[in-house]
Amino acid sequence: MIQLHPDCLMFQMSAGDAIPCSAELVTVELIGDAANLLDPDLVRNAARAVLHYFKVELEKNSVSVDEFSRALASVLRGFGLSVKSTAKAEPPRRISEADLRQLACDSGKGFELVFFPRLRDALRQQLGQTPHVVRFKGLRGCVKQLAGARRWTARCQQLNDQIVEYLRHCLGAEPIGRSCSLVVM
Repeated sequence: MIQLHPDCLMFQMSAGDAIPCSAELVTVELIGDAANLLDPDLVRNAARAVLHYFKVELEKNSVSVDEFSRALASVLRGFGLSVKSTAKAEPPRRISEADLRQLACDSGKGFELVFFPRLRDALRQQLGQTPHVVRFKGLRGCVKQLAGARRWTARCQQLNDQIVEYLRHCLGAEPIGRSCSLVVM
């Protein structure tokens, strides 16, 4: 199961696929040029309120873009703003993907000593494409490869968590990383 960042939701696209995206990024895309005319703190807090509503009160991890935009418009109208909701707006779809299992195999006998610098380089390479979502697949196979394990162990779980935390840290350290979502599966 993919663990979403606390300020992200899975947005259902009109084509049927779902992408993780932060509420603030979707809000900026939905509001567009009008974002410059509004108080940024007001918009940010409204987006957080809508996120809280869906995740906590409705216990949803996935919503349609239309559903989110209607709820956001309602909140902004509550602050006295004149807002029209459009169902045609969608968050961007640029997704960049890398294979963790392949990175582990390429690390050879260097194991974690070689793997983590390569992982950071792979993340930077993905961010060079200016994606909105960076996806790393093959985490379980990667962990078992690095740990030299056939079955999942406590050491595997520890390494799994270490890789995810390292990716989050590296993404947060990159200037463009703050504007995209990370998916590790």
